[in-house]
Amino acid sequence: MPDMTIQKKVGILGIGNLLLSDEGFGIHTIHYLEKNYNFPDTIRLNDAGTAGIYMAPFLEECDPILVIDVVDIKAAPGSVHCFSSHDIGIGIIFSKMSPHQLGLLEMLEICKLRDCNPETVDFFCIVPADLQTSMDLSPEVAPRVKEIAERIVSQLRQAGHTITDRIQAPATVSLNA
Repeated sequence: MPDMTIQKKVGILGIGNLLLSDEGFGIHTIHYLEKNYNFPDTIRLNDAGTAGIYMAPFLEECDPILVIDVVDIKAAPGSVHCFSSHDIGIGIIFSKMSPHQLGLLEMLEICKLRDCNPETVDFFCIVPADLQTSMDLSPEVAPRVKEIAERIVSQLRQAGHTITDRIQAPATVSLNA
């Protein structure tokens, strides 16, 4: 009898709202990863925005899942905090980490009820400095995009995934000025 086991992909999930400055951190980081790296077919990137229930198929098809978002804790703006779903389950961190986490955590519970939840969910979060209307990240948070992206790529490479850097085309100078 053939093996009917479905091989799940690694999922990188960026959550946030691009219109509210640092709230868009997860989305900015997904875009940075897409622009700067080539990922194998075994890794799936998802700009989830504030998708809520629409994240269900992604959550059911991927394991592990690496979530990039903001976190609402008392800490310095721009500081990086990493958690696992285990940390949430045993109460090390609050179950409501950001405005989106409640929807994500509820969706993970629904996946669990359907017996298709990911075993591993890791959260890569920053504390926002600015949540005003703007498409730009604050000076405290902007450098964290590259930092978190490199941390995720390093973790995946250590796990055996082949991720290559994209070669950026050099800027061309027009002689017809």
